[in-house]
Amino acid sequence: MGKELSLFEQRRRRVRTALKAKSSGRPRLSIHRSSQHIYAQVIDDAAGVTVASASTLEKDVRGTTGATTTAANEVGKRLAERAKAAGVTTVVFDRGGFLFHGRVKALAEGAREAGLEF
Repeated sequence: MGKELSLFEQRRRRVRTALKAKSSGRPRLSIHRSSQHIYAQVIDDAAGVTVASASTLEKDVRGTTGATTTAANEVGKRLAERAKAAGVTTVVFDRGGFLFHGRVKALAEGAREAGLEF
């Protein structure tokens, strides 16, 4: 009777549910990966605001492709610097329905290198 969910959507809901249970008030580092770009933002769910964001669509990196792990690593570093400037040092990593591999893993490592804790 109900609408069947795709495997991606099932994974996304499962990850979000687990994060809400263990977030304990920390902001959420949410990512989205497309075939050409990667986007990341730190979201404070309690206040309902985006604290910091970064992507491969920004003007200073727009000429390069976002479909590489090096670009994802740079996005992670840029996001971590902006989040630290906004006063956020610890987050919960929300990979959505994406597997922790490749560009998603590179973004997480870049954010950790730049000082975000998760």
